[in-house]
Amino acid sequence: MHLCLYDNWERQLRQFTPLRQDWVGLYCCGPTVYDYAHIGNLRTYLFEDILRRTLEFNGHQVRHVINITDVGHLVSDADDGEDKMEKGSRKAGESAWDIAEKFTSAFKADLLSLNMLPPTIWCKATDHIAEQIDFIATIEQKGYTYTTSDGVYFDTSKQNDYGYLARLNRDGIEAGIRVELGEKKHPTDFALWKFSPANEQCQMEWDSPWGRGFPGWHIECSAMASKYLEPWFDIHCGGEDHIAIHHSNEIAQNQTCHGTRLANHWMHGYFLQIDAGKMSKSSGDFLRLQTLIDQEIDPLAYRFLCLSAHYRSQMNFNWDALEAAQTALGRLRETYFALP
Repeated sequence: MHLCLYDNWERQLRQFTPLRQDWVGLYCCGPTVYDYAHIGNLRTYLFEDILRRTLEFNGHQVRHVINITDVGHLVSDADDGEDKMEKGSRKAGESAWDIAEKFTSAFKADLLSLNMLPPTIWCKATDHIAEQIDFIATIEQKGYTYTTSDGVYFDTSKQNDYGYLARLNRDGIEAGIRVELGEKKHPTDFALWKFSPANEQCQMEWDSPWGRGFPGWHIECSAMASKYLEPWFDIHCGGEDHIAIHHSNEIAQNQTCHGTRLANHWMHGYFLQIDAGKMSKSSGDFLRLQTLIDQEIDPLAYRFLCLSAHYRSQMNFNWDALEAAQTALGRLRETYFALP
């Protein structure tokens, strides 16, 4: 039997055929480390862990990469506002560098508590500024950028198939736009490099050919995935909220720079909801794994609960279901240890 995976690029199940003989490339978008991960975030990483284990069960050696976003992710997907790391720094009363280290360590501890396999490669955005600058320079050389007073932007109008992953209706977006574009030419254009505000020093900023500032959110994944897995690799994963913007923009960057859509398969985990609403770090109202532990819930009971729903269906969290999962996990353990 062949392994088949659902590919969001083609919106159908496809037979998985590795691109290389020696390893399968798996890139999973990591956290923005301005706060703790919540259990909705962790549901996506649980899906990715099962995917990796499935690939290995089928005899593949997996080169698994998870990035750490420690700069460049602004509070608005429209490239407005401040960097989330700067905002998190102010909230915590610690430097952006210190909170990045703190919340990265907490995220890794959560993965360990849930019995997830560590990736082959961890990579941080701030460790790959040179690679991101080189990537942007190539995009610029190919004529896909323009510069405004606040940064260097990707001109999405120059790609006929921009947004295909999300099946975006660009004409409809243009016609229905109700927000101020500022100096952006089109609502779907996005920042490759943001300039530091005038007369203000950011905690995280670097010199570049375009001016002092920091990279946009999307360029880090294109640069690091291409570096560690090549510009054309097997599987790219993330949450469903990445489809329309983050992953569409990654694809646009790689199509321009390398002529590929980055990954042969695009796979996404769907939201965990609580009280019929998406769980979100930015709202400040979310459940951490430690919250469950404080309620004497085994972290593996949460893993067990997540396995009860398909990764491509939204799942509603409630305490009764979690306690039932803990009871079922306990019975499973008792049965296992009773075996001769």
